[in-house]
Amino acid sequence: MIKLSDFDDIRPFSQGEMKDAFESMLADRQFGKILQGFIPLPKAIRNGLLKLLFVGIKTPLDFQKRFMKPVVYYVLHKTTTGWTSVFPASLDRKKNYTFMSNHRDIVLDSAFLCVFLLKEGFSTTVEIAIGDNLLIYPWIKTLVRMNKAFTVNRGLTPKEMLKSSIHMSQYMHFAINEKCENIWIAQREGRAKDSDDRTQESVLKMLNMGGPTSGKTTAEIIENLRNMNIVPLSISYEYDPCDYLKAKEFQCKRDIAGWKKSKQDDLDNMKTGILGKKGHVHYQASSCINDWLDTLDPTAIDRADIFRIVAEHIDSEIHKNYKIYDINRDALAGNTNEYIESRIKMVNVENPDVPFLREKINTMYANPLRNHEAAAR
Repeated sequence: MIKLSDFDDIRPFSQGEMKDAFESMLADRQFGKILQGFIPLPKAIRNGLLKLLFVGIKTPLDFQKRFMKPVVYYVLHKTTTGWTSVFPASLDRKKNYTFMSNHRDIVLDSAFLCVFLLKEGFSTTVEIAIGDNLLIYPWIKTLVRMNKAFTVNRGLTPKEMLKSSIHMSQYMHFAINEKCENIWIAQREGRAKDSDDRTQESVLKMLNMGGPTSGKTTAEIIENLRNMNIVPLSISYEYDPCDYLKAKEFQCKRDIAGWKKSKQDDLDNMKTGILGKKGHVHYQASSCINDWLDTLDPTAIDRADIFRIVAEHIDSEIHKNYKIYDINRDALAGNTNEYIESRIKMVNVENPDVPFLREKINTMYANPLRNHEAAAR
């Protein structure tokens, strides 16, 4: 019998663990320095006020509502010109779903989703899949676990990765069906730097591993995926705050053998993604794919093809629900766009290759429209 304690190594904090986690975070010197920038008071007074605010918080959902929700709305007000969200009536607000989305921002994809779900009348927010490569300081790991995050282990050997994937998949099935939580997961590992958003079959294979059946036949795979109540979710930003950083990565990878992002690069991306200007932001969910899965004839689909077929369906649902902006139309048409030209100038590399950088940033904005038009055909 699978139980919550089987997942202590990756799961979010649960009721009864929140107070100790909060106090350990307040005691962290580095976190204290960050807090000082937001709350410039003596440490004892600041921590005393925060502890008073924490009274009554028992669960991660409580923490999200009291602490994170105001922060997320602050970010929305400060960094966007407006936001919209669409969740169809076919999604039962009291059921639990796996929201699988394209990946626009390391931190905010799930943070925005949480406040939009509460606004839409869902009974809870989402547990969040987050790579351990981003948990570079103890206080970050503590904070995300308080904020309903579970850990995706990166940088493993193939054997370790298989074991880790099974474990995480079992947890996700447990979270949906036993804990009665929603889940957010990106459709791929890492962001698509060129915004050509495609679901990796490996993500679906991982979801299959921990299901109620062995997942060895097409019918069993369909049943295991059905058990996750997958909802394709489209995230659209008018402007990507990290577009010039992604363009820099493209040139560095082209020009510098073995170039890789540093931890500081990851932090810069996180900070820019959160604080950078986004223009309008739009979230749009499709219906749960279970009804579509029910139309598939498992006897007519080879096991080798089922993950590709499901991935293509999720992609189509995500692509058709993008919100398209003028910058996407300019980029696809090859028109000069002042915003894109201004972003090229922000790329900090030796010997910037302006035509190359322009082509890369244009592609980032053209691909959503290109895919949207293909999905509409």
